[in-house]
Amino acid sequence: MLLRPWRIQEAVWIAAGALLLIVTRLLPVRIAAQAVGKGADVYFFLTGMMLLAELARHEGVFDWIADIAVRRAGNSAARLFLLIYLTGAVVTALLSNDATAVVLTPAILAAVRRARVDPKPYLLACALIANAASFLLPVSNPSNLVVYDNHLPPLGSWIRIFLLPSAASILATYFCLRFLSRRTLAQNIQSPEKPVSLDAAGHLALGGLIFASVVLLTASGFGIGLGIPTCAAAFVSLILVSAKDRAIYKIAAVEIAWSILPLVAGLFILVEALNGAGMLQLLDGVFMWLAREPRLIGYLGASGGAAVFSNVMNNLPVALAGGAVLTIAPQLSSAFLIGVNLGPNLSVTGSLATILWLIALRREGIAITRKQFFKTGLIVMPIALLASSFVLWLTG
Repeated sequence: MLLRPWRIQEAVWIAAGALLLIVTRLLPVRIAAQAVGKGADVYFFLTGMMLLAELARHEGVFDWIADIAVRRAGNSAARLFLLIYLTGAVVTALLSNDATAVVLTPAILAAVRRARVDPKPYLLACALIANAASFLLPVSNPSNLVVYDNHLPPLGSWIRIFLLPSAASILATYFCLRFLSRRTLAQNIQSPEKPVSLDAAGHLALGGLIFASVVLLTASGFGIGLGIPTCAAAFVSLILVSAKDRAIYKIAAVEIAWSILPLVAGLFILVEALNGAGMLQLLDGVFMWLAREPRLIGYLGASGGAAVFSNVMNNLPVALAGGAVLTIAPQLSSAFLIGVNLGPNLSVTGSLATILWLIALRREGIAITRKQFFKTGLIVMPIALLASSFVLWLTG
């Protein structure tokens, strides 16, 4: 998955690895099926988010939002960068980092093309804010659901713990990106002549996004699992939009990146096999050792370790494996979650959001290499991780 030989999709390699474990009987079919079943809430959540994203994409909602950002920027590339970054933060917080990657990426690309500027800084900002803002709310990242499993903190408690560390992450990521792109952002841009407008179906899709956000925040506030409410809200939105656009069912079914679901299922199987090989016992020892260290050292160890392993094997299995042992050291769970969310800003295959971002770029014919992403992330990610962990220590 990390190297993507022969340009074969990431999902194929993960699914093949999981299937190989079953065929060679290294993992019994019954255990593999149970592992796949553990991801039910994540599958529902991703399906709902991808459906909402496709509705918004097809009906032009995010093109409309991006066009507003271009017009509000005037002739300033730096102001456009800030507006796009803030848009990404809001979309990530309310609709998940996957929605930011799937929908906002092509919309931003269309906007910067109309403004006739180099798209690279804006597209990298879209990917990095998708992870930097992904622990602002419980709904902001499917990995949040996995880390806490069925014990997701209520919305009020979540905000109390993660609001300031998340703000530190968002600000640190912005200023690092702003510095790295300072030459490109010193240029002037051209405002498009014709504004983007929404038709009736577009307004319904926008209303569906707002409705879904309210449903998710309500479910989070009551401590309800987010998968089924997300999926239900998405299908309600689909029915509403279909009243004005009858072709939307077929478009949604074809255009959604369904390959992400077997990828997730394969990751759950791989983690189950690793657990059977003794990974849980190893993690038990690591967390018990970190829990005995001074609080700041424990936080940095938990967040840094989660960040490193998220880039090696994707943050979803790291969230699943780590979440299973956090009962040993619950005081480290917040730091661990920060590492799971921010770590993938180093490797382009570190999270589902950045994989979906890659898929979106390929569909638009844009190539940002793993090396380019890594060079940016090597500066941005450690600074944001240290800032968030330190703020967590100060406020914890």
